[in-house]
Amino acid sequence: MIAAPTGRVAAVLAAALLVVCGSLSGCGTRLPESDFAGPAPTVTTGNPASDTGVTAGQIKIGIVTSLTSPLGTEVLAGPRYGALAFFRALNASGGLHGRTVQVVTCDDSGSGLGNQECVHKLIDQDQVFAFAAGSVLDYAGAPYVNSRSVPDVGSQPLGTPYEQYPRLYGIYSSNAPRDGRSVGWDGTLFLSTEVYRFFQERLGVRRAAVVAYNQAQSLSYAHQIELGLTAEGYHVLTRTVDLALPAFAAVATAMAADGTQIVFDAMDTRGNSGLCQALDAAGVRLTAKVTNVQNWSQTAGRDYAAAPGCRNVLWATSSSRNYADTRYPAVQQFRGAMARFYPEREPLLSAWELEGWAGAQWLTDAMDSCGAALTRACVERFMNRARPYDAHGLLLPADFVREPRPSGPTRACLNVARWQDDTPAGGPGWVTQVPDMDTNCFDVPQLPYQP
Repeated sequence: MIAAPTGRVAAVLAAALLVVCGSLSGCGTRLPESDFAGPAPTVTTGNPASDTGVTAGQIKIGIVTSLTSPLGTEVLAGPRYGALAFFRALNASGGLHGRTVQVVTCDDSGSGLGNQECVHKLIDQDQVFAFAAGSVLDYAGAPYVNSRSVPDVGSQPLGTPYEQYPRLYGIYSSNAPRDGRSVGWDGTLFLSTEVYRFFQERLGVRRAAVVAYNQAQSLSYAHQIELGLTAEGYHVLTRTVDLALPAFAAVATAMAADGTQIVFDAMDTRGNSGLCQALDAAGVRLTAKVTNVQNWSQTAGRDYAAAPGCRNVLWATSSSRNYADTRYPAVQQFRGAMARFYPEREPLLSAWELEGWAGAQWLTDAMDSCGAALTRACVERFMNRARPYDAHGLLLPADFVREPRPSGPTRACLNVARWQDDTPAGGPGWVTQVPDMDTNCFDVPQLPYQP
């Protein structure tokens, strides 16, 4: 079910949809990349300067991205561009209750020190009202953001801060206590196994491999994958490669000997491409190569050009819509805004870009609920409400209601897509593989793990 847009946001989405220009290729004028403000608003009578970063005519929002990280400028850039497109569409349609949004961006270079510098600059100097759609490698500034009562909404939870601090609201939600002290439930988090159940039932696979870098976050994620696969009855082969000099040929040899049918990873696109080239070279024929939402990108055709066999079985899963699936009006609105404000990114579109748009929309809907008297406390009331939120149909319904320590099975849903060199719409791209993510659901166990 697609939730009906309400209030000021409905006008934003309608405006975004009108800029498709008859296709989803580039159109419109390119605007500056950051620190922008929209046209002068028509100020609503009685708009107060109601909180930090809020004036009668403007709201300041901060976005922190590990743009120039060691992984490269595109790996974590997607959410930033999606959020910028949303706020530009908002400003182009007149803003929110007579206020336009000024976005202040900061590149933390992928380091904890850089992240702290960004956080302090945006809060102490720029005095932003809130953060949105962040994507950072090391959120070292999270305790300061929380202590200053600055909401952070719709960001990518690459680490554990979004499972610890009450004013941090990750794009995938959390039902943990988030008391600011321990992560999850006294240091324990839980995962569900719907991804592995889906592929077992859909493809009949039983022998899996998991590949990770020798890097803490990659190893932690790979361990979660292994736990889930094991719980679903898979035989699991695990391999770790050096981040700088990955020995993928040895991994491919091990998979061939083990009879691997399906591969999962905890790596970036560079690693996946290298692994796939090694698999093709070794003659390993997989039933599926499953990657994570971070690598769900339009660049897959180019990234896996040297490994056509592996590319032909490339799948991805997520808790959000396929950015290429324009059957859904909310996806059309996202694509229209990207075409208008960032036409040069057409060949770079990604799932994370759509999730950045959804994160900005989440914050905007929270701000919209406050009317003219916009405050951080009001935004938090919206974020903590019991009613699940789906970003107008872009996300699986999610909330931040605190729940007891999980026990027993849960009903979990997911979206799934597969890369095709020739899609029904024409040209290469990702094709949704389920009738609807909201009904592609499974009753699965919840497994404890220590991050």
